[in-house]
Amino acid sequence: MSFTEKLLTVPPPIEVAGRRVKRYHVTSDPAGIAPEVEKAAYAILPELLPEPDGTPPATFVVLHRGGDTGAYLNAYSWVWDNVLHFKGASAGQPALGCPDTDPAHFIRPDLPWIGCVWELPPIQHERDAWVRHLLAPEVPDLDAYLADSLPEGTTGDHR
Repeated sequence: MSFTEKLLTVPPPIEVAGRRVKRYHVTSDPAGIAPEVEKAAYAILPELLPEPDGTPPATFVVLHRGGDTGAYLNAYSWVWDNVLHFKGASAGQPALGCPDTDPAHFIRPDLPWIGCVWELPPIQHERDAWVRHLLAPEVPDLDAYLADSLPEGTTGDHR
């Protein structure tokens, strides 16, 4: 098997359904993720978010454009103060139950998967950032957490 790291970009955070959302985009295309794929992914995002539970309303997402027709949106939301909630959406990947190969036609497959090798690098950083800015300080700082993202580069630059 041949393996190549992919490009990682970090668009600015957004607010969706009352949650502050940090964003990571993964693709092998230097042009980035096509606008229609990005728009469709963020349109389904509210369906992937948990109900508020008193935890600071923060989520991080990984939007991944695969090397074939697939596109994937992984939403990781902080709940219960220190627990990571996951829901995902897929498009253009019939093997996952998508009805077609359109990378902008997202569905929510019922799979226990949390991410592939290119989608996982943000998880460790986000765990450490959550501890650093929300759990360890005497006064939690959601804004500091939102400003603390992996640097852009490739998915493997952060070992």
